[in-house]
Amino acid sequence: MEKPRISRLTSIVTILKSKSLVTARELADKYQVSTRTIYRDIRTLENSGIPIITEEGLGFTLMEGYKMPPVAFTEKEALALITSEQLIIRNKDESLIEHYNTAITKIKSVLRNSSKKKVELLSKRIIFRNNRENFKTSNLVVDLQMTITNYQLIKITYHSLEKNTTIRQVEPFAIYSTQDNWLLIAFCRLRNEFRKFRVDCIEKMVVLPKTFQNHNMTLQEFFNEFG
Repeated sequence: MEKPRISRLTSIVTILKSKSLVTARELADKYQVSTRTIYRDIRTLENSGIPIITEEGLGFTLMEGYKMPPVAFTEKEALALITSEQLIIRNKDESLIEHYNTAITKIKSVLRNSSKKKVELLSKRIIFRNNRENFKTSNLVVDLQMTITNYQLIKITYHSLEKNTTIRQVEPFAIYSTQDNWLLIAFCRLRNEFRKFRVDCIEKMVVLPKTFQNHNMTLQEFFNEFG
């Protein structure tokens, strides 16, 4: 079912604010409308004074510095955030929990009072029973996220599950979680190939004053090629 236009227009502005570049096809697929409809929406937003920049052949973005009105969360959105909070709390990386807690506190501060009460109730009535002992095995995920987005070369001291310790320079590419363990996908300069590293096996990490070139590959393409 097509989303009512005023709601779609508001949502489009939020998406443009949250991403560096958005294509008409992405927006059309999200709202299940034609790209022609999206182009009409973009023109409507431009005519209403929203400073949208069109990069020919690439997509749309908002002019840097544009300020949106304060965000208002629906009740369902607020409850979904609390569900994700419980998932984060049960993961095994301390840094992710610390920074998510700070972010979720800011989000809760802008909720309506009626929503705050329901959020507080739900937080006591939902639990994920993985990692019941609440073990924390690493404290690097947020720092690794920073190196991925800034293309920063890192040096790691890695103690493998086979009890071998090596020092490597790696180019962080992605991170993912499986069975409660975080894994780093990176191009290893020691082995000259992509490798997966368990984050809880990284004994030490140093961010080097060097950057590397984007590998121009999606995460799905990595899994298709390397498994």
